[in-house]
Amino acid sequence: MSIWRRLGDIIHRIPGSCVLIDHVCEALRATFGTSAERRHAAFSVSMIALSAKMAKADGVVTGDEVSAFKQLFEIPESEKRNVARLFNLAKQDVAGFEAYARKIASLFSEGAEVFEDIVDGLFHIAKADGMVHERELDFLGRVAQLFGLSEPAFARISSRHIVPEEGDPYLILGIDREASNDEVKRHYRRIVADTHPDKLMARGVPAEFIAIATAKLAALNGAYDRIRRERAFA
Repeated sequence: MSIWRRLGDIIHRIPGSCVLIDHVCEALRATFGTSAERRHAAFSVSMIALSAKMAKADGVVTGDEVSAFKQLFEIPESEKRNVARLFNLAKQDVAGFEAYARKIASLFSEGAEVFEDIVDGLFHIAKADGMVHERELDFLGRVAQLFGLSEPAFARISSRHIVPEEGDPYLILGIDREASNDEVKRHYRRIVADTHPDKLMARGVPAEFIAIATAKLAALNGAYDRIRRERAFA
């Protein structure tokens, strides 16, 4: 039985409006045999609920935000109803989001690059309705804090999503403005390589979540092109 099928069975058995992460994870421990399966499943459940609460952060869950969420996961047709049930339960209010963020944080080592990937995914949902609202930005900032991301790191991630074509390209790339041309090139090649889907999967991001790499690469490429034109190097 696939992970999504077993995950669907767990979600189907959630009593009433219970979306407590401890309840779900207890079922995960009893259902999945390997630690890799449990981590994948716990990541997926936590991310689904956290995405729903992200969409609710500004008070209204829009169709665009739901569509943006669906772009992050490739859910089998047979399990979409169960996933929709968890999403709909979680989106009723924002309360409890910190528990899901902490659960995701516990799945990976401190300082893991996957935390930035997740915040990128949540930004993808937040901006789906055309802008990132103040309450959404507060929500994202708190999640980033629970993940152990520094304020400069969160500022760099934010700059990739909030009007990146007008933002500071050096901040978007995360490099000092005084860096030499060669340093800019080396840094750019490294972060582009780190954003490749194969690299994301290697550090624990489920295959269903790889869609976040496309927008991230577009922002990085745009920032690099602006610096390259400004400095006139090939």
